[in-house]
Formats: sequence, C-alpha cells, structure tokens
Amino acid sequence: MSLAQASRQPAADPGPVATLQKWWVLFGVWLLYASFGLIIASVAPMVRLIEASLGISHSAMGSVMGAWQLVYIFAAIPCGMLLDRIGAKTALLLGALLIAASAVGRAFASDYLSFLLAVMLFGVGGPIISSGAPKVIAQWFTGSQRGLAMGIYMTGPAIGSVICLTLSHAYFLPLFDMDWRKVMLLWAAVAGLSGLIWWFLASLLDTRAQPDVKPLPQIQSMQELIRAPAVRVVLLMSIGVFLYNHGLNNWLPELLALSGKQAIEAGYWAALPTVVGILGSLLIPRLATPERRFHILGGLCIAAMLASLLLHSQDNLTLSAGLILQGIARSSLMTVLILTLVELPGIGEQRVGVASGLFFSAAEIGGVLGPLGMGIIYDATGHFSGALNALTGVALLMFVGSIYLSRLAKP
Repeated sequence: MSLAQASRQPAADPGPVATLQKWWVLFGVWLLYASFGLIIASVAPMVRLIEASLGISHSAMGSVMGAWQLVYIFAAIPCGMLLDRIGAKTALLLGALLIAASAVGRAFASDYLSFLLAVMLFGVGGPIISSGAPKVIAQWFTGSQRGLAMGIYMTGPAIGSVICLTLSHAYFLPLFDMDWRKVMLLWAAVAGLSGLIWWFLASLLDTRAQPDVKPLPQIQSMQELIRAPAVRVVLLMSIGVFLYNHGLNNWLPELLALSGKQAIEAGYWAALPTVVGILGSLLIPRLATPERRFHILGGLCIAAMLASLLLHSQDNLTLSAGLILQGIARSSLMTVLILTLVELPGIGEQRVGVASGLFFSAAEIGGVLGPLGMGIIYDATGHFSGALNALTGVALLMFVGSIYLSRLAKP
C-alpha cells in the first residue's frame, strides 16, 4: 500500500459503545504521562544535592541529564514497533515499570556511572509511553476532539513537573531529612502505581470497541515517511523543540538559583512556566486547526525566542514575562508539531505509531544536546548567558522552519 493510499483510509469510528470508554482511555494515558514528566523533572530541583553526594560537576550532570535522551534516539522506533505488536495495554504498563525502575536505580546510585546508567534506563521506558500516547489518542479521537485530547494528555508531564518542582524542596526533602534518595524512591512508587492503574483501566475496557487498525509493513512505512519533505522538516524542527525545552527544563531551577533565588523560591519560580503550560496545553492545540496551525506554530517559536532573551534579566517583572512566554511555547510546540505530523497527507491512522517513533527518535537528539550543551557552556563561561543566546538562535531557526513547513504542507 502506498503512502497516498494509506492517507485516504478513514479513521475507524469506535462507535457509541466507546463514547465513555475513550475518556477513561485518555485518563489512563494522562496518568502515565504525568508520571513520565515527574521522573523527567526529578533531578532538576535536587541538582546540588546530587552533585555533592556523588561528587560530580555541572558538565557531568549535564551529560547525565541528556543520557536518557541519547538512549531514546535509538529506542523510539523499536518501541513504536513494539506498540504495534503487543498492544498499548501491555506496552504502556511495561513503559511505566521501566521508568519506575530508572528512579529506583537513581536512588541507589553510588557514583557518576551508576547514576548515569539509571537515568539511561528511562530512555528505554520513556519512548514506549511518549510514542504510545499519540497512537492511542489518534485511534480513539477524531476531528476537533483529537486536538483537545492531545492537549489534555499533554498537561500530564506539566502537572508531574509542577508537583516535583514545587514539593521537592518545600515538603518532601524536609520530610525525609534532605535525603534526595528517598524522594527518588517516592517518585518511583508513583510511576509504578500509575502503570498498575493503567493496566486496571485497560482491563476493564471492552476491547471489542477499540478501533481495528491493521498495521502496515513497518520498514516500508518508515522509508516512505522519511522520503516525504514535510516529514523531514517536522523531524528537524522536533530536534530544535526538544533542545530548547529539555535544556531549559533541566537547568531552569539552577539558573534561577544562580540569579539570587533561594532553593525553595527557585522551585516555585521554575513551576510558573509549567502552570502556564498546563493552561496553554488545554487551549492552544484545540485552536490549532489546519487553517490556523502554521500561524500558531510560528507564534510559538516567537514566544520561545522572546522567553530566552527575557530570562537574562534578574528583574522579577521581566523574569516573570520570560517564564510565562516559555510556558506558552513549551506547552504546545511539541503538541502542534505532532498534530501537524499525524495529519500530513500520507500519514494515516495506520502509520501513527511509526511516525511517532520517528518523531521522538529525531527529537531526542535535541533532548541530548540541550542539557549537555547548557552544562558545558556554563562550565566554560561561569554563567548561563551564552546558553540562553544559543537557545534564542535555535528558536529563530524553528520559526524559519515553520514558514517553510507551511508551504510544503499545502495540498
């Protein structure tokens, strides 16, 4: 079957039986993705404690923060194929258990290498969740509800991050006598529990109501997707989005602390873009209909540029504006790009798993470069100004890419 033929096949309608079930599906996916965001953010607010405990530098910590993305690059496509083979119910449980095991490994790490390996394990479980979520949403939701559903499940990582950033120093570290290892074990328990809840919900669902989508030959699908110019531009932009987001997400608490904020205060400030992002995730993807999508994508890139420029400031008002703009950008850049990808001519519902795997495999190249690059620039210069300037340049390139993509995607 050709790429064009696949795109003409209509999405299956789950029917009235699945009307309520699809919202339970969405809740289960959201819970998994919230745990995903929780584990990702778990290191950032405790950087200084972990560095002191393990005796590592900012550069070494930057390599740790980017380690799981490096694994992700190679694991995303096989994980997308695994989803098609064993189904979302089992695969997503496996993903949750793997990210929980990653947090457990961090808690018991004794040096740089063991901590690095534990973080890398997240790169095996994470892509199962991040590739599985858009596949499940694409199967169960159509039309304007698809954008709404994607926006809702994308609030999961944001809420997970808020919980981690605001409560690590304010509540859990004092509760556990500043023992960061016990906090990691707590987050591991949350991730494992989310997987069990997903399994329970998925087991209750009437599987007969699930859309029956026959998978296409995966290698052939991947080759055809890569040959499409619009898909290649989306993949390049995904690298920029993840470089920007992961770089700032991992280093923002430290950046704020170096600007004079106390640890607890820095955690609250770092949560501001996440809170803004939650609201943006619910609104922006729903507004990003095909006729407005590229205008919104370009606007999000401009917001990212302005945010990284304003984050140079130590003035609270200017800093607040930068954090709000960062929250707007990071809330929806990835979601709008994924929406663009899955609705490009030639993708079709049958190719969403492979397309999502390709997306995250490419994107995590940026996920590696962002935290690592910011750590290296800081160690070389003693401040984050150079790193913020680099992020501004990345956002500018993404804006240019959005203009080019709008031309390629025209029917």
